[in-house]
Amino acid sequence: MALGAGCLRWRLFHRRALVPRPAVGSRPGLCGLSSGGEGPGSGVRVRFGPSPTGFLHLGGLRTALYNYIFAKKHRGQFILRIEDTDQSRLVPGATESIEDVLEWAGIPPDESPRRGGSCGPYQQSERLDLYRKAAETLVKGKSAYYCFCTPSRLEILKKEALRMRQTPRYDNRCRHLSAEQIEKRLAQGTPYVIRFHLDQGTVTIDDLVYGLSRMEPASVEGDPVILKADGFPTYHLANVVDDHHMKISHVLRGTEWLTSTAKHVLMYSAFGWQPPIFAHLPLLLNKDGSKLSKRQSDLFIQNLSQNGYLPEALLDIVTNCGSGFSGTVDKERALFYLVQHTPGTSNGLGCVVCKAVMCLECVICRAAVIWSCCGLFCQNGIRLQNGACDHRFDTFLS
Repeated sequence: MALGAGCLRWRLFHRRALVPRPAVGSRPGLCGLSSGGEGPGSGVRVRFGPSPTGFLHLGGLRTALYNYIFAKKHRGQFILRIEDTDQSRLVPGATESIEDVLEWAGIPPDESPRRGGSCGPYQQSERLDLYRKAAETLVKGKSAYYCFCTPSRLEILKKEALRMRQTPRYDNRCRHLSAEQIEKRLAQGTPYVIRFHLDQGTVTIDDLVYGLSRMEPASVEGDPVILKADGFPTYHLANVVDDHHMKISHVLRGTEWLTSTAKHVLMYSAFGWQPPIFAHLPLLLNKDGSKLSKRQSDLFIQNLSQNGYLPEALLDIVTNCGSGFSGTVDKERALFYLVQHTPGTSNGLGCVVCKAVMCLECVICRAAVIWSCCGLFCQNGIRLQNGACDHRFDTFLS
């Protein structure tokens, strides 16, 4: 396949009809509406929601960059939301470091824990009452239920499924408890979680990158936990609730969440809310095909910064990795250029002799970067996710 062929063509952001307009009669200063800037925005609001269970690495920076560029292209807002609901795995200093890194890289959020905003707080651990009320709303509407199954019973279910060479899943036992049984256990103080009732049937998702997907979540998994016994929400509940209340218009996140989107769409329906527009991004992977890890300290942006790498160099490499941006090595790669210029089909920025500091040299291992039909591959490691050619991996900026 020729360099820059169809697998790198992008179609995401030329679908301007999908960009919502501001609500009629809205007032500046309300959640989701800009109170300043260069005139009225487009209604576009995107968020980057890292978990402070580790420090930001190249993959996270790439996701944040695409959210930032998309927001600025459409004169919208870029929100940083710290998703710290997994309290057992928090890394000290990670929360502060994430926002420090975004500011150092030149892609600061418009709203964040540090900067504030009308939709705060922007740290999920400070929004627990909102999640609890949302979960109770689903329970009252029969879209969720109390589950009193003990960890030991769940472990038995898992082991039995593995013994039968089946995928472990919850058997939805507590879905069938009577109102009297539930009241009795609640009165006794029995620990519980709240699970979402997955409806049978097909869920269709029109993803801006992967196109139409049809999923039947209830046929492959049990009812998921949405509120844990410690009162903290799981990712599924917290993100649906926060994206709704923060007026998020587009969700741009890694492709590992594509299969969970069906559950999220069902949850939006149970609340009676309109879901945002979804775009799932193929991932950066290690040489062996595994995901980049928060335990790979050589990929931490903080460490790269301390080792003297310029933010422009890091933004350049993550932009080049499968982005489809047009241009040559002599073109400017600054953020204002990426925001202002509409990229077309990638034409293969494949110089093997660097002509500039930010050319085609891997910022991690300094190996040459080469092209394949799926995009840029570092000869020693960083590459785009396998299978990207099988999907419509589209640009954010056309």
